[in-house]
Amino acid sequence: MEADERKRVVIAIGGNALSPAGGPAEIATQFRHTRESLTPIMEFARRRWDIAIVHGNGPQVGDALLRNEMARTVVDELPLGVLVAGTAGWIGYMIQQSLQNALARAGIERNVVTVITQVRVDLDHPSTLQPRKFVGRTVGPDVAGELEAEGAMIRPDGRGELRRVVPSPDPVDIVEAEVVRGLVEAGTIVIAAGGGGTPVFRDAVLGLEGLDAVIDKDLAAAILAVKIDASTLLILTDVDGVFRAFGTPEQELISHLTPEEGRALLASGELGEGSMHPKLKAAVEFVEQGGERAIIAELHQAPAALDGLAGTTVEPSTPEAEPTRS
Repeated sequence: MEADERKRVVIAIGGNALSPAGGPAEIATQFRHTRESLTPIMEFARRRWDIAIVHGNGPQVGDALLRNEMARTVVDELPLGVLVAGTAGWIGYMIQQSLQNALARAGIERNVVTVITQVRVDLDHPSTLQPRKFVGRTVGPDVAGELEAEGAMIRPDGRGELRRVVPSPDPVDIVEAEVVRGLVEAGTIVIAAGGGGTPVFRDAVLGLEGLDAVIDKDLAAAILAVKIDASTLLILTDVDGVFRAFGTPEQELISHLTPEEGRALLASGELGEGSMHPKLKAAVEFVEQGGERAIIAELHQAPAALDGLAGTTVEPSTPEAEPTRS
């Protein structure tokens, strides 16, 4: 395919792509998974697209919390917002270095940079401080009691195991959006809003202040994509796209959705509140705010999804020629 000129994409990659669930979490393994996840990014680089990358940090910030908990009697614990910024830094380093090496091998001259990003939330919204997202590993009853005495909220997750629950407010703005825009316009590949970005709010006296919470990286990616005038939002995950009746013998991949159809599916409750719900919400909101298309696809199917041959595409109108695939 011929290269696309001056197209702009925001690519969202989950933290599990770098540290798959159930696998070893040592850095060498995460570097290997990082290198393996670069195929779709390299495809956009070959086509000369402007590129911004947003990554998750679920497994990594969970391990950072565990280190916090294990060392809390020796050194002061770091706030969750600081841990998010820290993981954004070292995960960004892994992606940045791995991508720089891949670009050099391919003979593509592009700069790569990581921007530690603050993502603003609405402190007055009732859901902002409401704990609703499980983070970190499971803890035993004794440790759970100690953490709760120190102010943490511990609840049984979907499997009945005790885990920390933290606020996860919806993002409303990207503080460094203009910095990212300027860099991508100059051809630099930018890694931004790592882990969904560090949540902040604006205080009337102090200015920007941090918040102990985590932000969904797909929702942050959608806002970043709008702010930098991206034409495409690509959300990469570990399933083929959005399904009806997912996990049943009747499951069916939905190849195309309009924003209206996406809203109806979100409201139906069929997706629950799992990982696909925020992905489709992010895709719908991006297109509603002027984006040309949002694509949800399995990581290694990204090039095919870009060409309309895989994944789920959300567009202002549904193409007539492409039936729903199963």
